[in-house]
Amino acid sequence: QVQLVESGGGLVQPGGSLRLSCAASGFTLSNYAIGWLRQAPGKEREGVACITSSAGIQYYADAVKGRFTISRDNAKKKVYLEMNNLKPEDTAVYYCARLYGSNWWMDEDYDYRGQGTQVTVSS
Repeated sequence: QVQLVESGGGLVQPGGSLRLSCAASGFTLSNYAIGWLRQAPGKEREGVACITSSAGIQYYADAVKGRFTISRDNAKKKVYLEMNNLKPEDTAVYYCARLYGSNWWMDEDYDYRGQGTQVTVSS
C-alpha cells in the first residue's frame, strides 16, 4: 500500500533551519509529483512546495519562496524540504503528499498524505 512517512520536525529558534524528509513506499515515486503541505492551528492545510516527477521543477508558496527548498532522490525513494530562516508563522504540522491533480497548492488535489511532523518555531 502507498505510504509516506515524514521525519525531521522539531523545535527551532527563529532564524534557524530544519530539514524534513519523506520516505515513500508502495508506489513508483519517480512517476509522481510530490508536495509538502502544512497546517497551522486553526487554519486549513495548504500547499507549501511541490516538485514534479521527471524534470524536478519546483513550485513554492509566496510565504516560503527564497527560504525553503524542495528536492527529491528517486533512487532512495525520498523527498526533502530544506527550511531556512524559519519564522514563528512557519509553525505547523508538515505533511508529505502525493499529487494527483494539477493544483499543487490545494490540499484536495493530493490523494495520499503522511502522518505529519510538527515544526515549532519559537524562542
